[in-house]
Amino acid sequence: MRLGMIGLGRMGGNMTIRLMRAGHEVVAYDRDPEAITRVREEGKGSARGAAIGASDLAALCAELPAPRVIWLMVPAGKPVDDTIAALLPHVAKGDVMIDGGNSNFHDTLRRGEELRAKGIDFVDCGTSGGIWGLENGYCLMVGGDDAAVSRCEPIFLALAPEDGYAHVGPTGAGHYVKMVHNGIEYGMLQAYAEGYEILHESKHFDVDLHKVAAVWNHGSVVRSWLNELAESAFAKSPGLADLRGYVEDSGEGRWTVQEAIDIDVPAPVITLSLLARLRSRQSESFGAKVIAALRHEFGGHAVKKEE
Repeated sequence: MRLGMIGLGRMGGNMTIRLMRAGHEVVAYDRDPEAITRVREEGKGSARGAAIGASDLAALCAELPAPRVIWLMVPAGKPVDDTIAALLPHVAKGDVMIDGGNSNFHDTLRRGEELRAKGIDFVDCGTSGGIWGLENGYCLMVGGDDAAVSRCEPIFLALAPEDGYAHVGPTGAGHYVKMVHNGIEYGMLQAYAEGYEILHESKHFDVDLHKVAAVWNHGSVVRSWLNELAESAFAKSPGLADLRGYVEDSGEGRWTVQEAIDIDVPAPVITLSLLARLRSRQSESFGAKVIAALRHEFGGHAVKKEE
């Protein structure tokens, strides 16, 4: 089928290539003309599919047969609203928009209602797989009306590995499930981080972290794809000396913690893993200074002064 793809970054670009390899035609748009050129060139080497470059959103919509299917792969928040607003003059009743980014499900619910009133279906697709998705496929958690999801199913089946796509509920459900997915990811990453740090800092043993990660990936109850990535990372840099311990978050962990609070579900592991990320961004913690000062005041405990 022919669909539009807006946003050709690390995820959107690779997803476009995977769709072309599966025989789909993709009308591609990005603010960066070089990104459009890249997928068009990739399309020339595809056995069946192809990419058509669009100069703007109006041109993209003009290249799509009605009813249109348009996939948005842009950053969460205002960029999604701005893109939808820019598309509205060029779409019609019966068209489908898919948001494949990491949007807040509250925003997705709002957008779904607004577009439904205009006769446009809004499908949300939580997408996991990162840079490995091009070859391995993407895990897709899809929310939307049955009819709209059914129309788009050939796209989802092309992007996902076998059994890697599920329709999880109405509009908003896909981003909700992906939010919790990423919250779980926060906790798993933190557990691996703490375990490997204990091994790295051991006063008793000089532990080869790459060797440990490798053996854990064979029969251990803690084996996982994340640990396979740890094995790969330690093979490249055993002590990770070239990295700073600065860890960003893209929002889903915060949203998961807030949702847990809103529905009175205790989620201490995910919450603490989020707080650990915040701590990683401080070169010096003022809170730690306060604790040091108070310990000195009440107990005369030694403090370290800035040099």
